[in-house]
This record gives sequence, structure tokens and C-alpha cells, in this order.
Amino acid sequence: MAAWVKGGAADVDAAVAAAAELLAAARVPVLAGLNADVAGLRAAYRLAETLGASLDPVAGTSVYAELGALSAGGALTTTRAETVGRADVVLILGHRPWDGDLIGEIAAAPIRRGRASGSERTLLSLGGPQNGAIRHVAYGADAGGLAVSLGHLRAFAKGHLAGEEALSDLAKRLFAAQYGVVVYDAEELGELGVEMLQGLIRDLNETTRFFTLPLADPFQGRAAVQLSAWITGQAPRVGFGRHLPEHDPWRFDSARQIAAGEADAALWLAALPAPRPDWLGTLPTVAIVGEGSTEAAGETAEVVITVGVPGESVGGALWNQRRGVIAYADATAPAEAETAADVLARIRDRLIEKGVSC
Repeated sequence: MAAWVKGGAADVDAAVAAAAELLAAARVPVLAGLNADVAGLRAAYRLAETLGASLDPVAGTSVYAELGALSAGGALTTTRAETVGRADVVLILGHRPWDGDLIGEIAAAPIRRGRASGSERTLLSLGGPQNGAIRHVAYGADAGGLAVSLGHLRAFAKGHLAGEEALSDLAKRLFAAQYGVVVYDAEELGELGVEMLQGLIRDLNETTRFFTLPLADPFQGRAAVQLSAWITGQAPRVGFGRHLPEHDPWRFDSARQIAAGEADAALWLAALPAPRPDWLGTLPTVAIVGEGSTEAAGETAEVVITVGVPGESVGGALWNQRRGVIAYADATAPAEAETAADVLARIRDRLIEKGVSC
């Protein structure tokens, strides 16, 4: 397992010691990224509690787009299996749902359950690509984007707007569903769009059955939400600076903290691939990254330690998008490697030995 301290190759023990020294010297450290398996996330929360640090997942934008709407008015959701087996009308919002195999699976599968069993499924899209490989009815989004389009669609559905516009036709198709589903990506839609969508779903359920199928972000954000909830009772952006976990999505936004000069050290955890933050390298940083990643290099941060990649070189509990749960993923190519949880625990042990405690 490779490690670097100030650009020079080092053994892991030396790197762990250097990481502990760097974090112990900080007054306001942040732990960011949090793209790891559940054991790694749990170890990050334990380290943050010891340091009095705050935590912010790289999936924060996607997570809070959904959590804001959920806290305001709740959500009506379904699963992938129910969508494939029951939905006779599926509305696909934006571009991201077309990535991967979900839409192709929905299009190819017959309806086998419920009142619509045996009928033909209708696929609709709003503001998405003109994907000719899958038969669907495509509607263009307003110039203001998907959130504005959903607002107009909701107005047509409620009868506040009338006419022969395309969104009027789309509203009629939605009301004709026996079991409808809207597929969307929260980050692409944004908090306002998600809130408008859930309002539309409530309107539709006054006369028919309609649900949403939100896509999980690719950075273990859903696992972070669940783990944070069962450890702190809060969503992931929490801080331990005053001994108890405090939740504040604005205050503990790591990019904002660092840009404002509030944080003086950071730990970047990306055992799984994650987009490199703009601030990496602008303040004293410990980077714990997956072996073979583009960040596995001495110039990435002051201290860099590589770890096994969950689901590849080591096993780990990860968010399973198909099943909609946290599930254990075996290593596809097992290798001798320390896990993120191991390294974080060793750093925490060093800090405790040094007398560091929030």
C-alpha cells in the first residue's frame, strides 16, 4: 500500500503519524468526500468526533436536493422492481436517468403485476435526450429548466393553465395512468424541482396512483445519510465542534468553509472514485484515496495514503442502487490492502495517544 508525506514516498506508519500531527494542529478541521464503504464512513464519524471536526459528503448537493423537499412535505416513492413490474406510465426527467441500464430494462420488460398487467407501457420524457433506441414520447423543457417545466406541468394538471400546449397533453397522459412512476436525478433536478415534483405527485394521487423513483448519487450519499442518521440522528453535514453533533447544511458545507477561510485543515476520504475538489491542496490536507485512483500520488496532498477499493480489492457494505439498500459487496479482485476504516482508526488512535479529544 503506497503512501506519501510532503511529496516523498513513505511507509504507512509514517504517513499515519504525519496525518495525526497535521490534524492535531488544526483548530477547525473538516472531513470531506466520504466516498467509502459503511465501515469507512463510521470510522470517519468517530474521527470527526475525536477531532471536533465537521463532515461533508461529496454527494452533498444531491443529498440535500432531496432532503430539503422531504423535510418540507414528504415524498411518495417506489422501487426499481415495482417500476419494472407494475408501471404502465413512466415519465423520465432530464438526462441522467438515461445513463446506465434502468430505462432500457423498463422499456424491455412486460407489465406483470397489478391492474395494468398485460397492458402496454407508455414511456414519456421531459427535457431529456432524443434517444431513438427506446420508443418514447419526448417533451421539451422550458427555457427556465426542469423545475420551471414541472411548475407549468403542475399548473396544467391542476387546471390553472389550459390550452393545446405540449405540457397539457403530458398532464393528460399522466392522469390516464393506473400506476405511474417518475424517474429523476435529484442533483439534476435541484431542490426546487424536487419540491415541485413531489407536489405534482400529490396532485396526481388525488385521482390515480403515482410515485417517484429517485436515482441514487454515484458517491455513496444514500449510505452516508443512513449512517449519519443512526449515529447522530442528523443528516450528513454535521459538526462536532461543540461536543454534540450539530446539523447545518450551510454552515458545514466544506467548499464554503474552506473558501471563507473558516477551516484550516482537511481530510479528503475517497476510497471510491470521486471528483477532485477545487480546494484540494490549498490548505493542509490528508488524502485517503483508493489504490490506482488518479489522486494516488504524492502531489495530491501533504499526506496521501492509498487504501483498498471497496467492492474491488476489498469487500465492503455499499449502497446497492438496484435493490435500494445497503448491501455487502465482495471484492471482485481481492488483494492485500488496508481498508479506509483501518487507516482512519489508526489516525484516531494516534490522536488519542497525543491527548487530542473534543
